[in-house]
Amino acid sequence: MGVVTKRSSMTFFSDGQSHYSHRVRIVLAEKGVAVDVVNVDPENKPAELSDHNPYNDLPTLVDRDLVLYESDIMMEYLDERFPHPPLLPVYPVARAQSRLMMYRIRKDWSRLADAILADPESKQSEADRKELKESLTAASPIFAEMTFFMSEEFTIVDCCVSALLWRLPIMGIELNEVQAKPVLDYMANMFERESFQASLSELEKEMRH
Repeated sequence: MGVVTKRSSMTFFSDGQSHYSHRVRIVLAEKGVAVDVVNVDPENKPAELSDHNPYNDLPTLVDRDLVLYESDIMMEYLDERFPHPPLLPVYPVARAQSRLMMYRIRKDWSRLADAILADPESKQSEADRKELKESLTAASPIFAEMTFFMSEEFTIVDCCVSALLWRLPIMGIELNEVQAKPVLDYMANMFERESFQASLSELEKEMRH
């Protein structure tokens, strides 16, 4: 995965449909890490997964004796383990702001996306779809401010946001070309990145075909 390959003995148990797995795969591709990606069907998990992860959930990253099973922790670990290119700011205040932004994305957007993807036909999903669409549209000025999400450099926050935005079609969300133009421009910019293209699973490729 990625252009420059660094030697590694990592295994990544990935759900090819989940944006939480996807965001980690974007980091791996961005760093050019040599990793064995094991695509797991969430309905039919291998016994090996529960040997590593007491919660038996996805994604799970195994790096020699270390096992990680929370996507945000994995992304930060990978950023520290493979420092180039850096995906979190160097200074404590900026790092804290990035972490806070990841938390807010999870609370505000991922929560809604998870509910919609879990049961797209429900009445609640209809309300969640409307809320997510309105929230993304309202965030347009933030997307317009800088090249990346609240940054002039590509960061871990972009991994979270772009993985989520890739799933808008399967969530039944279409953004307005005028009102949400900065969001659509951001998506075009993100989706064309070599690392983003390299991160896509077969199931994810089908989401936009």
